[in-house]
Order: sequence, then C-alpha cells, then structure tokens
Amino acid sequence: MATFYGEKESNILKTWLYLTIMSLFVVGVGWLISHQTGSYLFLWFAFLLSFFSSFYSYFYSDRLVLRMSKAGEVKKEDAPELFRIVENLSMAEGMPMPKIYILEESQPNAFATGRNPKNGVVAVTRGLMEMMSRAELEAVIAHELSHIKNRDVLLSTVLVVLASAVALLSRIFLRSAFLGGGNRREGGGGAITLVIALVVAILAPLVAMIMKLAVSRKREYLADSSAVLMTRHPQALADALQKIKDYPHGISVANDATAHLYIINPFRGQDAKKWIHKLFSTHPPLNDRIEKIKSVDV
Repeated sequence: MATFYGEKESNILKTWLYLTIMSLFVVGVGWLISHQTGSYLFLWFAFLLSFFSSFYSYFYSDRLVLRMSKAGEVKKEDAPELFRIVENLSMAEGMPMPKIYILEESQPNAFATGRNPKNGVVAVTRGLMEMMSRAELEAVIAHELSHIKNRDVLLSTVLVVLASAVALLSRIFLRSAFLGGGNRREGGGGAITLVIALVVAILAPLVAMIMKLAVSRKREYLADSSAVLMTRHPQALADALQKIKDYPHGISVANDATAHLYIINPFRGQDAKKWIHKLFSTHPPLNDRIEKIKSVDV
C-alpha cells in the first residue's frame, strides 16, 4: 500500500521535473524567437522585466494579499486554541512561529503566505474556527504550514517569472512580425522557420500557463501529504476538506488574484467537472484529494 512518505517524495520529484521542463521550454522559446529576430536582446529584456516585476511581488505580496482579504492579525489572548495549534505544530516542525490572521468570513477556509518561514503568515476564516473540530482545524493549519515550510511562495514567484517571460517574448515577437520587423531570411527555409516561430509564439503562453498550473496542483498534493505526516491523522484532513467543499457560500473578499492561495477554491459554483476547467485550475479536483488521503497509509 502506498504511504504518505512515498506520496511526498513523488510530488517533490514531479514538481522539479515540471519545473525543469518549463525552464527548458522557456529557453527554447527564447532561443527560437531571438534567433528569428536576429537579436538576443529580446530574451534578456523579457527575463529582466519579468524578474524585477516579480521581485516586488515576492517581498510585498503578503501585505497586499492580507489587505485585499481584509484579514486582521490576532494575538494569543484573542484566539488561544488557534494560537496553541499553530505554536505546537511550528515547534514540532522546527519552524518559526508565523503570524496569525483571521478573516471575518463564514466559509471555512484558510491560506498561507510569506516569502520564507521567518516571514510566514497563516490566515483562517471565522467559519473555519467555528465549524471544525480541533483535529480538523489542526489538519488545515498543518496544510498551510506545509506551504510555508516547502517555500511555495518562492516557487510560485519563479514560475511567474518564467511564464511572464514567455508571454512577453511572444507579444514582442508577434507585434514585430505583424509590423514587418524581425530577421527576414531568404528562401523556403527562412519562411518555414518564421511560420514555426509564429506558431510557437502564439501557443507558448498557453503551454507555459498549463505547466505553471500543473506545478501548483502538485504543491497542493504535497501540502496534503506533509500535513498528514505532521498530524498523523489523515481522516481529520479528509473530513475538513469535505466540510469546506459542502459549505454552500463563497468568500466575499476572494478574487482571481488570491483564490489559488486558499486550501480549496473559495468560490462556489465554479468547481466545474469538465476536463478543460480542471486543466486551468490551480487546485486538484477536491474529490481526488480526499480519495488520495483516504487511500494512502501513514
């Protein structure tokens, strides 16, 4: 029978495999477009612009997310049980104690942010605290601490840089191509290369996005596995996810920019079953997550 140790290692391996493939893909797209235009300046420009735009996001995204979510920081006297759970799990994992925030929302849900464990933040909704048993609340907190410990914010930033570079390169090349710019090569070979470059420029941003989302979904599976290994209580996490799934109302402050942070999609009526929606989802299908948790041995 599969174990959560095996699941954790498998998800880590797949994450780095996807990241390597995406990096090679970005380099390949950059080389093809730069070769066709006759200048590698575009490649460097796209990477530098993407890097510096993401640099700001990496250091200040936690403040922006908390402001957008209207979350308020709490101290031990405000929520002693929640504070003790976070404190105990952090100590057990050898992590710094993250700051704790509460969203005044009825839907049970939670998210984590912060560029590293020293700057970690765990945010939970009021509904999560009211609806979950202690074991279920502990399981959800363990999931969010796993995101911090696994440095998923850093990985997400790297993915954004790569995907943004591809999108920017493609936009620049298509604009120059349709305006008659680019490296004009004589003969059929040059025309074929141009056609290939145009097709790649059109499809590359879509492929980069799909690969970025694939990595994001693997990190959710990894956080589930890590959470179970922290608490040794897989049923509690499965029950918590089921309760969140069954809650009929969405989170009023959630939006497309922050939805990927929550333990499950905070919107309602958008968990479409069609394969195309699964392809562009930042979260794995919730039923698959619950079944995987129940089927794997600790």
